[in-house]
Amino acid sequence: MIREATDADAAGIVRVVKAVYDEYGFTWDAEEYHADLYQPEAHYQSRGDRFFVADDGELGGVVGLCYHDLIPGEPGTTTEHGGKIRAAGSDCSLERLYVHPSARRTGLGMALTQHVVDQARVAGRSVMELWSDKRFVDAHRLYGRFGAVTVGERICHDPDQSPEWGLIIRL
Repeated sequence: MIREATDADAAGIVRVVKAVYDEYGFTWDAEEYHADLYQPEAHYQSRGDRFFVADDGELGGVVGLCYHDLIPGEPGTTTEHGGKIRAAGSDCSLERLYVHPSARRTGLGMALTQHVVDQARVAGRSVMELWSDKRFVDAHRLYGRFGAVTVGERICHDPDQSPEWGLIIRL
């Protein structure tokens, strides 16, 4: 069952995302880069964004959907906007899609992605941007099933300065 996250879900959200971080040897930064995971209501819902969990008694996956003003430029290109490289022509973004290693290959990533794509369409959005660590090859294949195309690359502002692919999904 996919549902809106609450602050009461924080421990489960952190468990899911941290498992992936541990798997890949990424640095955990609870105070800054991952602070949103500890208070999803304040960091997402209170700003008009969404954060969802897949919950069948234990959280198996998470995903965020953020709405933003239209990023100037032609979809399929990138531009510097707000001090970061962004997907031009986008008006929303898929954020923090993580599936716990024990819940993979169950269709959960597909269901979470479909959920945020559907939510963005209902909200009248047209182009979704997403940025994904270059090592997340399985995630890139998943995004491709939704018609995602790579539009650029950048270095993430995470503690590891990870290289990322930028993709868009036309809604």
